[in-house]
Amino acid sequence: MTTNPVVSIVCTSYNHGDYLADAIDSFLMQETTFDVEILIYDDASTDHSPHVIKQYENKYPSLINPIYQTHNQYSKGVRVELFNHNRAQGKYIAVCEGDDYWTDPYKLQKQVDYMEAHPSCSMTVHAADRVLSDKKKVLSTVRPAHGNAVFSMERVIEGDGDLIATNSMVYSKEKIAVLAPFYLNAVVGDYRWLF
Repeated sequence: MTTNPVVSIVCTSYNHGDYLADAIDSFLMQETTFDVEILIYDDASTDHSPHVIKQYENKYPSLINPIYQTHNQYSKGVRVELFNHNRAQGKYIAVCEGDDYWTDPYKLQKQVDYMEAHPSCSMTVHAADRVLSDKKKVLSTVRPAHGNAVFSMERVIEGDGDLIATNSMVYSKEKIAVLAPFYLNAVVGDYRWLF
């Protein structure tokens, strides 16, 4: 396993078998000047997700570190995103669920470069397209801003969960080391990441 990753890519999956290869390939295409680790958590999928993950794990054993649950934890009320968050070794955490993927091979490099140059920044995001899963046809674009912007907490709240795409987030593990109680009780999973 990568011993000193700068970025931990965290991927939570449940029955994403038809999409996981796209997600993992997008992690592997990242061109960086630093090491990354890929942490995949499968919550006892009933489709072919574990098989897809296992193929990549066998091919990239020093890079991909999965957890395969045998019983679905989410249905028991367990916060499954914490499995990857808590074991992440990177200074930064990049989020991409198993049914999402990235298209820019320099995504992580750009976001980490920005955060390194701006130490007070706790998270970076970017525009993202919503696509029709079987045809990859763009349905809409989530665009937090036109050009670069710094968001206040008020602006994020006013965005009502539709301001930022989850798979665009890279955040500082140190600055978000302890997840607040409201995070653990939030109804919408993606929205709570913004705080």
